[in-house]
Amino acid sequence: MANILNSLSRVKQGDVVMSVRDIKRTFVEGGQPLHILRGGGFDLHRGEIIALVGQSGSGKSTLLQCVGLLDKPSAGSIMIGGAAVQKMDEDMRTQIRRKKIGFVYQRHNLLSDFTALENVMLPMLANGVYEEVARVRAVQLLKAANVAHRASHLPGEMSGGEQQRTAVARALANGPDILLADEPTGSLDPQHATAVFDLLLDLVRKNKMAMLFVTHDMNLAARADKKITIKDGIVI
Repeated sequence: MANILNSLSRVKQGDVVMSVRDIKRTFVEGGQPLHILRGGGFDLHRGEIIALVGQSGSGKSTLLQCVGLLDKPSAGSIMIGGAAVQKMDEDMRTQIRRKKIGFVYQRHNLLSDFTALENVMLPMLANGVYEEVARVRAVQLLKAANVAHRASHLPGEMSGGEQQRTAVARALANGPDILLADEPTGSLDPQHATAVFDLLLDLVRKNKMAMLFVTHDMNLAARADKKITIKDGIVI
C-alpha cells in the first residue's frame, strides 16, 4: 500500500496518473445482462483536464464510479500510480480513494448537521490528520473557494453556489492527485454554474492536479484540455 501511495506522490507534471483500458461494466436486470460499458479507454495525465460527454444513460456516471473505486468493472483494467486497482482488496481501494482521489457531485452532498468548516475537516479527520491541523487547512481551503465567511454556517443556511463551493473545498481536503466531478454545476443557475466551474479549473491548475469531469454542457466541455465520449457503451 505505501509503495502505491508513494508512487502517486512522485508523479510529475504530464505523467499518466490514471490509465483505463477495455473497460466493461455489466449489470443483471430482470435476469438479463445489461451492458453499460462495452470497452475503450483513455489516459489521464497530471495537470490535464478531461471532459467526459455522452447522451443521458450512456454510462458516464458508471465510468466515474469505476475509476473512482466506488464500483468494480466487470472486465478491463484501471491503473492508478502504475498499480492495477481493480485487483486490489476493498481496504486498499478505500485507502487510495481517500488519499488520492477527490469527488465533486452534481449536488453538494454536504452533511446537514455539520458546518461548512466541519464538512471540509471530516475527510482529513478520517485520514488520521490531527484536528487542529485539519482545522487550519479547512480554513485555507474555504478561503481559496471564496466561502470562508460561511465557515460557521450549516449547509441549509447557505446558497446553492456557496454549498457547491464548500463541496469543492471538501474534495481538495486531502490534497488529491485526481479530481472526479459528476455534473459539478448541474444543479446551479447559469451565473453560479460559471463561477463554480471557474473555481474548479483555477484550483485544479494551481494545484497541478488531474481532473475528469462529466458534463452535458458543451461550453464547459470546450474548456477542457481534451474531450472523451461514451457512445454505444464504448469510451472513445
